[in-house]
Amino acid sequence: MGIFDKFKKGLEKARNTFFGSIKTIFAGKTLDDETLEELEEILVMSDMGVEVTQKILKELKEFYKKSDDSDPLILLRDIMEENLTNEPINLNPTKKPYVILVVGVNGNGKTTTIAKLANQYIKNGKSVVLAAGDTFRAAAIEQLKHWGEKIGAEVIAHEHGSDAAAVAFDAVKHAKAKGKDVVLIDTAGRLHNKSNLMEELKKIKRVVQKELPEGIDETLLILDGTTGQNGIVQAKAFKETVDITGIVITKLDGTAKGGIAFAIDHDLNIPIRMIGVGEKEDDLQPFVPHEYCDALLGLEE
Repeated sequence: MGIFDKFKKGLEKARNTFFGSIKTIFAGKTLDDETLEELEEILVMSDMGVEVTQKILKELKEFYKKSDDSDPLILLRDIMEENLTNEPINLNPTKKPYVILVVGVNGNGKTTTIAKLANQYIKNGKSVVLAAGDTFRAAAIEQLKHWGEKIGAEVIAHEHGSDAAAVAFDAVKHAKAKGKDVVLIDTAGRLHNKSNLMEELKKIKRVVQKELPEGIDETLLILDGTTGQNGIVQAKAFKETVDITGIVITKLDGTAKGGIAFAIDHDLNIPIRMIGVGEKEDDLQPFVPHEYCDALLGLEE
């Protein structure tokens, strides 16, 4: 199944609940105030956010006036696409080891996302080391070990409650010594105790730099797509703590509100690198705005 088909299947709920009705309101109508009002309601209800919605509607109105016989649905798709950043994750890094720090609130699918991402690197012929840095939860360590065995990635783990930075250091040192390609570092997600989390993440970054002067290459924030605007609140808290370079939105197959991707891109100014559109290992996909918008609106490639 290609990336568009994955998006189409994974975003079915969002398309059927909100975005699919856009085709209906455009059918046989001109882009008048009534139509724009209906469209505004759909986009805001999809969790796109008021600012982004108004920006898209303004651009749609302007372009529609300038162009003759334009299909408003295609125009809308093009404008929606332009309001998303297209910077997919680097799945073929040349630097060794390529180090990715993964952060996010527990329950957002962080550990599972790490495993799925590791699996993609392995499929691309890369050797992967997983660092079980969520030492706060014994279950997270065991879960990562299980995934490591399943997909063929090495797992570096210490005892429950040990220093997360020491785990990260050992994983990077091991990868460097053994010539491994990629290191993925799991972390705890205890936002209720933000000062401790901040210090832990800073320490992880410091110890990685001791072993690799260029430091961490990518810091991914995992957000649960079903949490809607709450996800943006979480993201802002993490952004204050650590320099996030990319976002992964998980569980988009479980939400009717696919507009959250636009709000995240607009409010945080951080590119969405990947999205999760299902539970299978290959349901974590690089984020491609064109395919995403087509799948939401029910357009074919």
